[in-house]
Amino acid sequence: MIKRIREIEQYLDRENPRVIGVAAAEDQDIMELVKEMEKRRIARFVLVGDGGKITELLEENGISEDTAKVVNCQDHGEAARTVVSLAKSGECDLIMKGNLHTSIFLKAVLDKENGLNTGKLLSQITVYDKLDGAGIQLMTDCAMAIEPGLEDKKAIIENAVELMRQLGYDCPRVALISALEVVNPKIPDTMEAAILSKMCDRGQIKNCIVDGPLALDNAVSEEAARHKNITSPVAGHADILVFPNLQVANCVFKTLIFFAKMDTAAVIMGTKAPVVMTSRTDTVENKMMSIMFSIYLSGKPDVSHS
Repeated sequence: MIKRIREIEQYLDRENPRVIGVAAAEDQDIMELVKEMEKRRIARFVLVGDGGKITELLEENGISEDTAKVVNCQDHGEAARTVVSLAKSGECDLIMKGNLHTSIFLKAVLDKENGLNTGKLLSQITVYDKLDGAGIQLMTDCAMAIEPGLEDKKAIIENAVELMRQLGYDCPRVALISALEVVNPKIPDTMEAAILSKMCDRGQIKNCIVDGPLALDNAVSEEAARHKNITSPVAGHADILVFPNLQVANCVFKTLIFFAKMDTAAVIMGTKAPVVMTSRTDTVENKMMSIMFSIYLSGKPDVSHS
């Protein structure tokens, strides 16, 4: 079981470093990540994009040719399609968005004929340490599902549970977050939360315990739950926080970054190969964490479910 997000590095295979394909890699931030990965012997790279600019940046940064292979492409669309093709053929273990628009990158990832889609909903999950140190916690969806409906939320829960189980948590506790912890017909997401909770009770959502609606305070604080007389195996102990929409989730995520200065990792679930999409405002360390979690998922090493 991985109990702190910085533990992830110790589970990565340095004898067989993973290969990361980066679309539109002609970017100094990418070079800094490549240098750090080279130093830690965690990964090798296929850098796709403007070959001349990439080669120039590699030389300026003193990066070895053994660490990075360069593939020249005419434009960003071709670069995105190329890294997806490399992942499908097995030449890359995971892919990463470089200096290009997210829409161009995702168009290639989601292409029905040539993309990495599995038929499942794609969702973004943020990984971070619980404040009490009692393990890691996930929040979702901070970047992709704008206004998810009932079926979308079921898929978002299942993606998060799958990730949590891969990290060693057999039966994670899922809190469906709303503004309050009772069902109110005037707040539709409270009704969806109640339905999803019952779906879990009846076995329609597996390998987890789901409860909601729960307000954020009583989802993460046992004391807050006790003050409100909430009796639940999830309240105060949530492993996964599922927010009602992207606006709420993204704001809470940014609060972790800019107010609490927390280490985080961002993971995309639902694709045939791991996909790394970091924000331009992420710290280098948080970008590294996102890459390491995706490397971990590409190899799925044996972690004890203790």
